[in-house]
Amino acid sequence: MLDLTIMEELSRLKTELERTKIELGILYEVSNAMRTTLKLDEILYIILTGVTAHTGLGFNRAMLFLVNEKEKIIEGKMGIGPENGEEANIAWTKIEEEKMDLDDLIGAFKKSNTVLESGFNRQVRDLKVSMLDKNENPLALAVLEGMPLHLTGQTLHQYRNSPVIQTLESNELVLIPLKAKDRVNGIIVADNFITNDPITKDDIRMLTMLANQAGLAIENSQLFELTVERTHSDYLTNLWNHGYFQYLLQIEVEKARATKSPLSLITVDIDDFKIYNDTLGHQAGDKILKDLALLLRNQSRKMDYVCRYGGEEFTIILPRTDKKEAFLIAERIRMDIQKYPFLNEEIFPNRMLTVSLGISTFPENGQHPAELITSSDKSLYQAKNKGKNNTCCG
Repeated sequence: MLDLTIMEELSRLKTELERTKIELGILYEVSNAMRTTLKLDEILYIILTGVTAHTGLGFNRAMLFLVNEKEKIIEGKMGIGPENGEEANIAWTKIEEEKMDLDDLIGAFKKSNTVLESGFNRQVRDLKVSMLDKNENPLALAVLEGMPLHLTGQTLHQYRNSPVIQTLESNELVLIPLKAKDRVNGIIVADNFITNDPITKDDIRMLTMLANQAGLAIENSQLFELTVERTHSDYLTNLWNHGYFQYLLQIEVEKARATKSPLSLITVDIDDFKIYNDTLGHQAGDKILKDLALLLRNQSRKMDYVCRYGGEEFTIILPRTDKKEAFLIAERIRMDIQKYPFLNEEIFPNRMLTVSLGISTFPENGQHPAELITSSDKSLYQAKNKGKNNTCCG
């Protein structure tokens, strides 16, 4: 009888040891992957892949929110997971057939971040909730308490009006705070809405261990991005400056070439800006440039890069965008600028501020950044020659 008890105990310890070995292996892989980059999108993807991958924690889907202390809101930043069972089977079958491990999944994202175009990710990025109301919002509760939150049945019903709960339509989920130096800077939300596997104490423990590393990685990335932004921003408009525009265009052209996807470049130039500057002075002109820069940033997509090329000229890099779509975007921007009430714009010849826009697209207008810039400039001159307040394509 004693021997049997000892054997059972040894077997239990062996199983526990094996599980611990697997868990440590997962954490080691995710931790190593996070050290390979300081780019926030890549960090977020690595974290969520660690949560959802079959070689990771194996949750069906996961979302990551970041705390915006300035605006007192919690913002959805990225979501990974299928939208339904059919999509899940396609994805899981592909991963199984190609024997993709964590490194393979991360590598695929770095080559082509198509996950950012998924319907689920778009839903997540649209979510913004107040961090002050913990009675209606489980995310706020997790942030304010700084503790994991496991929601099932009645507790889920309590938060039925929360946009996060409504988006997920899950029967069970877990929220884990991400911490850096005792400050909560984000939340991971995970569930198993396809398999309906129960979320165990071991799952929550592992997710918490991963979150402890993730919070620090996110803080480092945010500090890095802030430094990059300050270093490469135009002093007047806070847009990317000319030098960083050249770097970004080179990077995006290389990505477009590797993924065989289109890339468009829009050049924007203020019509008759010299008249405004000569009449009202450069301080008034600077105010116009600041207002226009803000409008361009607000009217562009999150995936686009808005830059100040120099003087009264701006550029917008549009990844994964063909000529037809770029033209529609450019025309929308042109008309929005025409409608905007700029200060003292009655000084302009048409009594309003207008812009001319030129478009070039990879690969048809050029294989290299310099060729795209030249083509975009030529299109801009065509727009000027047509009477200004026009958009022309290369």
